[in-house]
Amino acid sequence: MNYSNSKSNPIYIDIILFIVRLFIGFAMISHGFSKLQMLFNDGQIQFFDFLGLGPKITLILTIFGEFVCSIFLILGLFSRVALGFLIFTMLIAGFVVHGADLFEKRELSLIYLSVYLLLMTFGAGKISVDYMIEKRKRANDW
Repeated sequence: MNYSNSKSNPIYIDIILFIVRLFIGFAMISHGFSKLQMLFNDGQIQFFDFLGLGPKITLILTIFGEFVCSIFLILGLFSRVALGFLIFTMLIAGFVVHGADLFEKRELSLIYLSVYLLLMTFGAGKISVDYMIEKRKRANDW
């Protein structure tokens, strides 16, 4: 049996990309939503201050990455731009915020980072708004 066969049914690849986008997007939204609630609480914000921007600005940027960009990822809208923000957020979480922690503490952010890098490489697939927009552009070029 040849296990190095690179031929795959494209529809399966698009279905898998869609399922991964949905799962990873909704999983990350749960992290972003808890931070969104933290932002709207009346108490003082205790959050990692990246590059001296202040904890509130850093929290807002993290919410944008984890919550808003995850919605874009689920829809497959501006996928690669959203993935850029998500990759940056997970790089900071995994290597800066939890850089001195044990691997168990950094593991989740590194898993997210790995999946985001794969999605950045392969794209959102045909089951996405990005694909519909591209398809419409190509049809209008004729």
